Amino acid sequence: MSQKQSSTSNDNLGFWFENLSGESLKEEGRTVIKDIPYVMRGGILRQESLVSDKQKQTRDCFGFKWDKRDTFESPAVRSKAKKWLHDRYGDIAQSPWLSKHGKRPLVVDAGCGAGFSALEFFGEILDDIDYLGVDISNAVDVAKKRFTESAAPGAFIQADITKLPLDEGSVDIVFSEGVLHHTDSTENAIKALSKLLKKDGRFLFYVYKKKGPIREYTDDYVRDKLQGLTSEEAWAKLLPLTRFGQVLGELDIEIDVPEAIDLLEIPAGKIDLQRFFYWNVFKAFYRPEFDLQETNHVNFDWFFPANAQRQSPEEVRRWCAEAGLLIEREKVEDAGITIVARKV
Repeated sequence: MSQKQSSTSNDNLGFWFENLSGESLKEEGRTVIKDIPYVMRGGILRQESLVSDKQKQTRDCFGFKWDKRDTFESPAVRSKAKKWLHDRYGDIAQSPWLSKHGKRPLVVDAGCGAGFSALEFFGEILDDIDYLGVDISNAVDVAKKRFTESAAPGAFIQADITKLPLDEGSVDIVFSEGVLHHTDSTENAIKALSKLLKKDGRFLFYVYKKKGPIREYTDDYVRDKLQGLTSEEAWAKLLPLTRFGQVLGELDIEIDVPEAIDLLEIPAGKIDLQRFFYWNVFKAFYRPEFDLQETNHVNFDWFFPANAQRQSPEEVRRWCAEAGLLIEREKVEDAGITIVARKV
């Protein structure tokens, strides 16, 4: 490999834009970066390293899911996602700290999938940043296509987010929306990505939160039952559960839990019947504006990946502290934990 290829210029993605565009590495060309082999295929640099069986299943699961574009691209799904992202992270275009990262900060989207969250969250500022989307699955192909269709600039690489070919202290912002818990270790993923950040760089991420005992048991029970199936088979197996969630939602019935059931971590109070099942029994997603396939997409995302760790807020805070991250914004909800942290 030439000297030009072996040096990384992260100020303007130099090396990465060149290689990811295929200009300096021909199709099916191979190279080694930081002792990990890569191949250029389909105009995307792809890591050729071994992963655990669970990570392989999770990788294939998300490759399948993000290829089903008709299950997540409707205006209803995109609008909900954009609002949810802004509610948790804030409007990044208006973030008081964004300008502190200088002109064209390097943003690594660790686990970009089909670029779904990136286009909704960074859409207004994509022309002003150097965006590098990374995913372990072939969803990067879908992301690249969707960015092209949106006339949005960006580069992509297929790689394990815990083994990225970037120098420590070279990244301005790491964004990882609902991905770290799909690795073999959420803790290790947080610490590996934190090393890439410059001093005062930001880490924005969302991870699953542990639920009550019945929900935790049921989630693992269903996930275990689906293991060994193909993605197509798992998608079909989940449809009855998804339809049941729709029936519960359409009933529009409110129940009143008279007092907290501490033994099962069920709070007191009035709650919609569908939401009671959703939070305390098993995930049966429902939104009236979503069709059956869009709803099944959400349930599939939850139940099929073999790697789907759940964390407590205390664990996440400890891991951040150990990784040298100062939490600036934290939002703990029943579903998960959202963090905006600064590298100190």
